[in-house]
Amino acid sequence: MTPTGRAAAGALGATAAAGLATLAWGVFVERNRFTVRHETLAVLEPDARPITILHLSDLHMAPWQRAKQDFVRSLAVYEPDLVIDTGDNLGHRDGIDGVRRALEPFGDAAGVFAHGSNDYFGPVLKNPFGYFFENGHGRPKTEPDLDTAELDRFLGEGLGWLDLNNRVHAIELNGTRLEFMGTGDAHRGWDRLGALPGAVEEMRENVEWSTGEPRQVLTLGVTHAPYRRVLDAFVSQGADLIFAGHTHGGQVRIPGRPALVTNCDIPREQAQGLSVWRAGARSAFLEVSAGLGTSIYAPVRFACPPEAVVLTLTPVSLDRTGSDIGYP
Repeated sequence: MTPTGRAAAGALGATAAAGLATLAWGVFVERNRFTVRHETLAVLEPDARPITILHLSDLHMAPWQRAKQDFVRSLAVYEPDLVIDTGDNLGHRDGIDGVRRALEPFGDAAGVFAHGSNDYFGPVLKNPFGYFFENGHGRPKTEPDLDTAELDRFLGEGLGWLDLNNRVHAIELNGTRLEFMGTGDAHRGWDRLGALPGAVEEMRENVEWSTGEPRQVLTLGVTHAPYRRVLDAFVSQGADLIFAGHTHGGQVRIPGRPALVTNCDIPREQAQGLSVWRAGARSAFLEVSAGLGTSIYAPVRFACPPEAVVLTLTPVSLDRTGSDIGYP
């Protein structure tokens, strides 16, 4: 072999070794490097008590994933006042067993949930490059094959959480009045945005707060997939803060760069984290979680570790000093 050939072979070998090392990191290390992202928003009335929100998304749970279950259980140390679950809890036909074990410690917290399609349909093997192209994922399943009814029973009856799949609710928490509006999974076209204004109006006409005195009402939107049409609809109905998942934060990223893909039409730079969503003259905070799981057929993450989000809502400072983020 010529010197040039040996150099080329060496470079090729080094590239292959680096690629294998990167893949091994993504599959065996980063995929299980569970993290907590902390955020603070100063959006409550000056005399309000803080509210700690635990945002969980995209567990894609399989029954054997004990490390993930243990991590979720450990989040009870934050003593959340409210748990917001933005869907894709199930990742296997028997995933409900792992979900029960993971979420059991949160029975004393208020909670709300909106499903993703993987709460109805189990994972399938897909071409990963299909995510770079619209409708590039093959023919979707048409008949649900997961036990969604049992998931609903556990979340709703077992934990006492509120179902926000194309529904609205109002509660009081730590003295603050909260409105919730939710949708079904927009990735499957299950959102019913045409009915949202009427549902919100009816909720506001019929809600009975504990006292009649004027108080702040904080409006939260909850959805699985953050499609622009859903975010715009929430903002038009007065949402102050919106929660979503679905994107996995891009799942495989170039360090320091926005997500390569979002699996929806949200801008890539807003596929993870806390940002502001603007629709016309109105705006709302947008919190998108990178989620805690992956499909069992694509068990890899790179430069995008799995995350849970602890978001603390605090009172607005009367002098507007400090580093907290106020209303947009």
